[in-house]
Amino acid sequence: MTARASLLARRAALVFVFLWFFLGGIAHFAFTEVEMRAVPPFIPWPHAAVLISGVFELLGAAGLLLPVTRRAAGIGLFALTIAVTPANVYMLQHADAFGIARWLLWLRLPLQVVLLALIAWSTWPRRLTAGE
Repeated sequence: MTARASLLARRAALVFVFLWFFLGGIAHFAFTEVEMRAVPPFIPWPHAAVLISGVFELLGAAGLLLPVTRRAAGIGLFALTIAVTPANVYMLQHADAFGIARWLLWLRLPLQVVLLALIAWSTWPRRLTAGE
């Protein structure tokens, strides 16, 4: 892959990550009740958990826009993605309650690993190789 193609791919990944968290963050406020259903019962205050995670998604998305804050935003979004994994597992365990095909919820778990890889690849500084 040429350096230009690599840069374009990295930017495309960054745009995807931004949109994922920007739209997801908005969803936390626009569909709070729906989002609350995915919060596992062992997490106290599901309403606050949904709103706080929505704020962090929006802050992370905003942080991606500036190169100076991009790495920190990437680290935060990486950690947030891991932190919401219990909600994804809970939804899988109770798929019937959510009206979502179980296979889609199974697919979501490896796609979350892909999302983590995209966050890391698009936000963490790349190492320069000889000749760059």
